[in-house]
Amino acid sequence: MSTPTRTLAVPIGVAVAALAVAAGPAAPAAAHPFGPPSTAQISADGSEVVITWRAAEDDWVALGQSLGAFENPATGTVSTELTGEQKLQRSTAVRDYLVDRIVVAQDGKPCASEVTALENLLNRGVEVTFDCPGPVAEVDVTLDALTDLNEAYRTMLTAETPATPAQTLFTATEKTQRLGFSPTGGPTAVTTVAVGTGVAALAGIGLLAAVRIRRARRRS
Repeated sequence: MSTPTRTLAVPIGVAVAALAVAAGPAAPAAAHPFGPPSTAQISADGSEVVITWRAAEDDWVALGQSLGAFENPATGTVSTELTGEQKLQRSTAVRDYLVDRIVVAQDGKPCASEVTALENLLNRGVEVTFDCPGPVAEVDVTLDALTDLNEAYRTMLTAETPATPAQTLFTATEKTQRLGFSPTGGPTAVTTVAVGTGVAALAGIGLLAAVRIRRARRRS
C-alpha cells in the first residue's frame, strides 16, 4: 500500500509531484491494489439504476494520471489553480472511463448511462445513473474500474434495494455479475403497497358500514 504523501484536496501540482518522487514512472500501477477493495452501492427504482462507486485517494490519483487528467511534472508545467479533485471532476476522459467500466445491462443490452455526480468524490464517491428500457428485475452489472491498472483491484458491491445476491465481489476475472431485484423493493413498490393497503382498508370499512345499515333496517 502506498504511503499517504499526497491529497486531492491540495493543488494537484503538489500531489503529483509527491507521487512522482515517491513512486517514479510506474505510479499508476503502484497505488494499493492489494489493500481493501473499492466499494460500491446499487439501487433500483422502476427502470432506473444508480451505482455509487468509491475508491481510495491514491487510487484516484493513479487513475487520473493514467487518463491524463493531471499534468506530468516531469514533462511540463503543472497548474496549481485547481485541486486534484477538481481536475478529476472536469476531465472528460475520467467520465468516459467510468461509464465504460461501470455498466448495467438488461436483456443483454447496456442501459443508457451518465455520470450524475462527481462532487466531493473522495467522501461520496462517483454516481452513475442508468436508464433501462423496462422495469428492473434482473440485470447484469459490470464493475471493472482500476483493473486495467492492476488486475489485483477488486470492488465489493452492496445492494441498497433488496436484491439477490445482497453483496457481490467483482474482480478482474469476475467483472460481470447478475443481480435479481425483489419486486417489493424500491420506493415505487413501497408506494404501491401502501396505496393498495389503503384501498383495501377503505373497502373493508365500506363493507362493514353496509352490513350495519342492513341490520339496522331489519330491526326497524
